[in-house]
Amino acid sequence: MSGVRIVSALRTPVAPRGGALAGLQLHELGAPVLCRVIEAAGLEACQVDEVILGNALGAGGNPARMVALAAGLPDQVAGLTLDRQCCGGLDALVIGAALIASGKAEVVAAGGVESYSRRPLRLRTDPEGGPPMAYDRPPFTPWPERDPEMDDAAEALSAELGISRAAQDAWAVDSHRKALAADMTPEIVPLGGLQTDAFTRALTPRLAARAPRLCGTITAANAAVAADGAAFCLLVSERVAAELPDTGLAYRGGLTLGGRVDRPGLAPVAAIRKVLERADMDAGALSVAEVMEAYAVQAIACVNGAGLNPLIVNPGGGGLARGHPVGASGAINAVRLFHELRQRGGTGLATIAAAGGLGTAVLMSVS
Repeated sequence: MSGVRIVSALRTPVAPRGGALAGLQLHELGAPVLCRVIEAAGLEACQVDEVILGNALGAGGNPARMVALAAGLPDQVAGLTLDRQCCGGLDALVIGAALIASGKAEVVAAGGVESYSRRPLRLRTDPEGGPPMAYDRPPFTPWPERDPEMDDAAEALSAELGISRAAQDAWAVDSHRKALAADMTPEIVPLGGLQTDAFTRALTPRLAARAPRLCGTITAANAAVAADGAAFCLLVSERVAAELPDTGLAYRGGLTLGGRVDRPGLAPVAAIRKVLERADMDAGALSVAEVMEAYAVQAIACVNGAGLNPLIVNPGGGGLARGHPVGASGAINAVRLFHELRQRGGTGLATIAAAGGLGTAVLMSVS
């Protein structure tokens, strides 16, 4: 998509549920990052036309509006909150870029915010007048028999594709190794006393082998931990970018596609292929790819299915080494991609899967 630039990208540290960020409400997580991402681009709050945020667990209330107000943006910035589960934070960039390309906005702050720690408790009313019934998640398909729990869906993917626990554990170990070796200081806005991601650790094959089993080959080591965090990218028109000291990266396109509802981990494959086709690119031309690691098996399946070079995937580690703040994870991948491309050059991909069989993919490049 020509005419859209990403001129800054920042995020909070990611902390596991109940950790250092647990005391913060959604607007307290997002507002410091929003302020800094505008400042980093050399713009003023009054120049922002819209704030778009992915959020999956906040139970409404338009967190994007709350974050915009808490960050001191003008009252006329309405804020738009998306609930497309894990895809929401990356979908925010796709929608923000479309607003700019259509001429309806020139500066859009797009990202995601999630507090697993502060999520509301969910109750469903009984139409017969009985007591409310607690539930953990909404349905993602109309068919209960085709609406698997995410752990079960990951295990089914493992069995279908023959991806062993050993392969999944090895991916998880490598994710932590790469994250420990990376310097992510330039992309992180310190918050809650944290300056780095709290969960990253020296995971070894022996420790991974001892991790509690969640479902079949799926364990606490090769599945991402529930977490809190926020991230923003600042998207601008070419006209605005031309007036800035740093014109940033080019937004090359993005889209969300649906896939098999019972194999949500595979949904990004079609989105990756389509976004590359629209850009007239081959997967081999990518210099870096940020692939969400909600589960190691899902990341492996997407890398293999889309023909990505494993050596360019998640060079600073992935969600297994950070955690998974659901509605923010896609935006965190976009922030990671922005900073990796700053170092490596070329064109990069950010992609994520979501419950219900959804996959989003975004391309950006140094140009």
